[in-house]
Order: sequence, then structure tokens, then C-alpha cells
Amino acid sequence: MNALNNVRDLIGSLTGIIVSLVALGVAAGVVFGSGVPFVGGVLDNLLDLVNTLGANGLVGLIVLAVLLEMYR
Repeated sequence: MNALNNVRDLIGSLTGIIVSLVALGVAAGVVFGSGVPFVGGVLDNLLDLVNTLGANGLVGLIVLAVLLEMYR
């Protein structure tokens, strides 16, 4: 069980790092524009995801709720 706890902790740490990098990419994209290498696509992809979820109405809302629950 100790190995499973270690793997779970590792995945949680990696998820935290990835979420922080996405937030940094969004902030850098807003401040510097989409011309910044390795950063410009983050904001565009996030906006596309939000638009896709919004266009799907109730199904998009359900998917968003499931994703948020998985993140917790």
C-alpha cells in the first residue's frame, strides 16, 4: 500500500505542477500576447475548450462538473 500512496502523491504533485504551468501560460499570454514561444498556444487552447464546452450547453456543463470533481 505504501507504493500506491507514493504513486498517488507523485501524480498529485505532477498535476499541481502542470496546473501551475497552465496558469503561468495563461498569464503570460494575457500580458505578452500570443507571440510568446511555448506560451501563446495555451491561452488559445483554453479559450477553445471553454467555447466548446459552452457550445454544448448542458452536456458541456456536465463534462465540466466531472472534470472539476476529478481534479479534487
